[in-house]
Amino acid sequence: MPEQATATMTDAAKQRIFAMLDRDGDGVISRTEYLARVDRAAAAMGRPADDPVLHAARAAHEEVWADMDADHDGRVVFEEYRTWAGHDAFERSCRPALGSLFDVADHDGDGRLTREEFTRLRVASRNARVDADQAFDALDTDGDGLVDRDDYLAGIHDYVTTGSSPMAAAYRTLPNPGRPT
Repeated sequence: MPEQATATMTDAAKQRIFAMLDRDGDGVISRTEYLARVDRAAAAMGRPADDPVLHAARAAHEEVWADMDADHDGRVVFEEYRTWAGHDAFERSCRPALGSLFDVADHDGDGRLTREEFTRLRVASRNARVDADQAFDALDTDGDGLVDRDDYLAGIHDYVTTGSSPMAAAYRTLPNPGRPT
């Protein structure tokens, strides 16, 4: 993808995603906060702790953490995240990690999520249910009641690189810091 896509991600999009990842709202994404997203998705989807899908998801998220925490101090502040986020980071480490979360939600392994699976996954990621439902509707372009993995990842990619995509609805409401979701 051209360099232009990297430069067009808005600070608003970056701030929304950063706020989702900064679970306690202290202005820092800790390693624990970041890696716990796999466990939240697993709990939301009823996956057992020893599920091989979770092992793959944890490994993929470790890769993102190593990539995102540029100074390796165990914490990522917004400026560090702002510098890191974009097309290259998405392709290098986020696509596999986000795909692994999709796989956690995809119980039958068919590469598609039902509305219920999609919404549970997105709510576990700190999206408001109504926003997740709207994102599902936007991604379900053929109206079959399913969102496939490629469309899901393309939607997130477009949001993180341009700030605009069918997934934008999922990021509409900023999370309330410190509020468990």
